[in-house]
Amino acid sequence: MLRVSSLTRRYGDFTAVEDCTFEIGPGEIVGLLGHNGAGKTTIMKMLTGYLEPSGGRIEIDGMDIVIRRAEVQSRIGYLPENDPLYPEMTVIDYLDYAACLHGVPAAQKPERIRDAIRQTDLRSKAADAIATLSRGYRQRVGVAQAILHRPRLLILDEPTNGLDPTQVQQMRELIRSLAKDATVILSTHILQEVQAVCDRVIILRNGHIALDAGMDALRSGKRLLVSVDAGPERALPLLGDVAGVRAVEPIGAQDFGHRYALDLNGDDALQDMAPAVAARVAAEGLKLYALQPENRDLETIFGEISAR
Repeated sequence: MLRVSSLTRRYGDFTAVEDCTFEIGPGEIVGLLGHNGAGKTTIMKMLTGYLEPSGGRIEIDGMDIVIRRAEVQSRIGYLPENDPLYPEMTVIDYLDYAACLHGVPAAQKPERIRDAIRQTDLRSKAADAIATLSRGYRQRVGVAQAILHRPRLLILDEPTNGLDPTQVQQMRELIRSLAKDATVILSTHILQEVQAVCDRVIILRNGHIALDAGMDALRSGKRLLVSVDAGPERALPLLGDVAGVRAVEPIGAQDFGHRYALDLNGDDALQDMAPAVAARVAAEGLKLYALQPENRDLETIFGEISAR
């Protein structure tokens, strides 16, 4: 659905984004992460056609955004971080105005506005002035204007910023429902939001893609964690001698034994190696307290990338 090839953007001598390449398929929810200045906003501006790339190519549904800008932009919905709402307008009047800006045909506007209000659960607020709405409902109005024209690609910048816990949960459910009809890119500083709703994450660092991976693969990790009743002087050579174990790292002692992290060889090593490690520990007469795959959260991964 979206294909980005060698995307680059320079401002004079400064390169904000360099040689970024990725693809996003229909129905995916992808988190776009990075510290301030990593290149997230620059990439979003180029994806929406607001900013021309210095190099590379952006294709949406096979169309180059530089060559067929208006046609591509008609397939994009965008919620900026600070949504430019008009507080004096009612919700329904604002959506009618936004539908005109999106080029929705006059005959289709009533139906499109009704659908957007239904999807964002704004029925009870449709006749209210935007100035009277809470932050959560204003965010919903922003999302409603972004989906009026039924975009194929939906870009949401900090959609849960400033929301209370109940509003955050409602926004998560809304994003999941929108992904049934559109590809969603979610840019945020809140890592928990990416973990909660995204299928995949792209992490930027200094204008480059530092990580592009599915959330399931990230959570699973690549190491086995084992706890036994032996200190490093005995356990390190014993565990390191198991075929398929590349390295052993002590990660501390606990009341019920010493913990070690095993770096393994091979993509399927976790499933294959757990029985072998357990058998070796038992054969040596040691007590095995725990044996499990390492589970890493996004905060840990983000910290590792930032520290490189």
